[in-house]
Amino acid sequence: MQIVATMFWRRLDLPGHDACRLEKHGNGWQLDGAAVFRNEDGRPVRLDYRLHCDNAWHAQWGRVRGWIGSAAVDFAIARGSNGEWSFNDQVVPGLAHCTDLDFGFTPATNLVQLRRLNLKLGESAQAPAAWLDLDDDSLGPLMQTYERRADSEYWYQAPRFDYESMLVVTPEGFVSQYPTLWAAED
Repeated sequence: MQIVATMFWRRLDLPGHDACRLEKHGNGWQLDGAAVFRNEDGRPVRLDYRLHCDNAWHAQWGRVRGWIGSAAVDFAIARGSNGEWSFNDQVVPGLAHCTDLDFGFTPATNLVQLRRLNLKLGESAQAPAAWLDLDDDSLGPLMQTYERRADSEYWYQAPRFDYESMLVVTPEGFVSQYPTLWAAED
């Protein structure tokens, strides 16, 4: 294992922080992080997360453990060789078109999508993701679009949340400015 980069964010819409590192693991990549924040219901949240990808940045599996208020969280997510996603060992239908895995509570997973897409200046692409919904304890589809506007800027759209904004990224691919949601701290 080789540590490639680390990142530390402050949440902008609610109290909270997130710390993550990108690791090279043999023939793959791994994000390893922890998020601590207060959710919209006011409950404290602590989540440890890990996302593993192959060498081409295709998500293979993810794990989220911790708690939300008094409720324990332990989610295992995997993508099978046939492209189907499973959530705690149960196949979730309708997600085979999703290439990426997105943990909605952290900006860390955008790195995987940006690295996989490897967009040139002026290019855009859709990045459908299997999205972890903490409110429902479920996995569902999230349509996203990225358009590279500058070396470190991507126009991002997620219609499900009526969200669009300019993301600023580090040379390693971590989002450093996620308007209204997250900002990197030095």
